[in-house]
Amino acid sequence: MSGSREKVLGRVRAALSDVPRDERPGDVEVPRGYSASHGQGEPIGLLIDRLEDYKATVTRVDAGALPAAIADALERRSAQRVAAPPDAPEGWFGATPASVARDDGLAIADLDAVDGVVTGCAVAIAETGTIVLDTGAAQGRRALTLVPDLHVCVVRTDQVVEGVPQALPRLDPRRPLTWISGPSATSDIELDRVEGVHGPRTLEVVIVG
Repeated sequence: MSGSREKVLGRVRAALSDVPRDERPGDVEVPRGYSASHGQGEPIGLLIDRLEDYKATVTRVDAGALPAAIADALERRSAQRVAAPPDAPEGWFGATPASVARDDGLAIADLDAVDGVVTGCAVAIAETGTIVLDTGAAQGRRALTLVPDLHVCVVRTDQVVEGVPQALPRLDPRRPLTWISGPSATSDIELDRVEGVHGPRTLEVVIVG
């Protein structure tokens, strides 16, 4: 192992041998002539297709129907008590009878006890079917969306981009980022799929706009 480690580090040192010691990130412009997307289709439709392929449930509504769509998603999963970020709009929950616990520092045991969580997102990537959270507006801390078994995520149409290169400029790498491509799932060496190991077992996405 030590031999392999030294070999890798040696290659890194060789690659950096011509870099001035006082050079800092941003000093040299990185060429970005690659394609920002691959023209695979209309972004919203493509996002829906990818998310459904990942076994997420997707609903598209206009702004006025958002509270009802959230209520339907929670009822569909028999969620009676849910958590939400402190700054999630009150109007989101105007049509649901479920009780809403605002996360003002809920203990992990309390998050584990709720039936689900409702949040917004930072950006959604159509080509990969990926939703990114950065703990920004209406998203809350990372634990809020990793502990409960159900995640209802609200995505605005103006947050949808075609490819990953279009998403990255909208994100701050200094913030904690959570990249979600469908419900949490993993497979062992025999390809036995297990869901809910390191995140929500069920993902409901409501696209509004």
